[in-house]
Amino acid sequence: MKLDRKEILSALETITIAGEGKNMVESGAVKNVLTFGNEVVVELVIATPAMHIKKRAEDDIKKLIHEKFSPDAVVKVNIKVEAPTQNPNEIKGKAIPGISSIIAVASGKGGVGKSTVTANLAVTLAKMGFKVGVLDADIYGPSMPIMFDVENEKPISVEVDGKSKMKPVESYEIKILSIGFFTAPSQAVIWRGPMASKALNQMIFDADWGQLDFMLIDLPPGTGDIHLSIMQSLPITGAVVVSTPQAVALADAKKGVSMFLSDSINVPVLGIIENMAYFTPEELPNNKYYIFGKEGAKNLAEDLQVPFLGEVPLVQSIREAGDYGRPAALQTASVIERVFEEITRNVVQETVNRNESLPPTEAIKITTMAGCSAVKGK
Repeated sequence: MKLDRKEILSALETITIAGEGKNMVESGAVKNVLTFGNEVVVELVIATPAMHIKKRAEDDIKKLIHEKFSPDAVVKVNIKVEAPTQNPNEIKGKAIPGISSIIAVASGKGGVGKSTVTANLAVTLAKMGFKVGVLDADIYGPSMPIMFDVENEKPISVEVDGKSKMKPVESYEIKILSIGFFTAPSQAVIWRGPMASKALNQMIFDADWGQLDFMLIDLPPGTGDIHLSIMQSLPITGAVVVSTPQAVALADAKKGVSMFLSDSINVPVLGIIENMAYFTPEELPNNKYYIFGKEGAKNLAEDLQVPFLGEVPLVQSIREAGDYGRPAALQTASVIERVFEEITRNVVQETVNRNESLPPTEAIKITTMAGCSAVKGK
């Protein structure tokens, strides 16, 4: 049987190389297909040297040709590895249409208030007039459903361009997706890294996020598998690191900053936020008690030469508001509202600064809206 090159090339469009979103023809991995009677030679160029990736690509091609064209075909797959040239300003990952800026909120360790800060940043951005979404990427400890008082809500399915997608739950004008919507409150998520990453990708790419100025990603504590999956999946505009002033938290926050700035990830750090910075009793409003240390995160930001975005005091109402599902920054004319307005404006400004350094073809334009900077896609 004589094999047809064009038919084989068309069939290869059904195969995707592991870790890539496009099929091997569309992605440019297939450089050539040669046929000589009953013999087929497929020349591939892939970006990863991982042996299991190469082996899987070779096996998939041979299986396809044997099943679809001829079980007796002699198939040879030549694979060349060419790592892509790294541009220091390159946006990684696959962009989500309609989303202008994606900000990862991280912490080196748990318990420093990262999720609380994320929720309050989100509602403050919305109050400023931005369209905002929150992705709860803390697979093993999701908290956004509680913080936005939507524990009992479930995303519904909607049809977008002929495809079924999840519609994020909305609260306080924020679009939210979390693994917490799909599990019982008492149910532990016992997943290995690949399964958790797959769930995240579904919430990212199989959701109808619509038009967003900002997507905030509430990352889990630490520097692990979920963080790498997010960085590989999405073009992260920048990262915000949250820490308390104490030495043990600062040591882990430093590792978090180091992760984002490493050569392999290379995500700009927009700045550090110091949470639980000081305590002021109601009866002594002019007093500040530095329970966890004084200006530790501010000093760390200076040492690492990254912006200091502001400090959040240790206030009981912030905790209570999170527990009741109404972020504290929604309290009008309050100290907490003013604190988060200042921090949020700093985050927006650092986003502006970051976007101005991108190559023209990747740049995100910033325009002025209602007295504050707005992020708009090109």
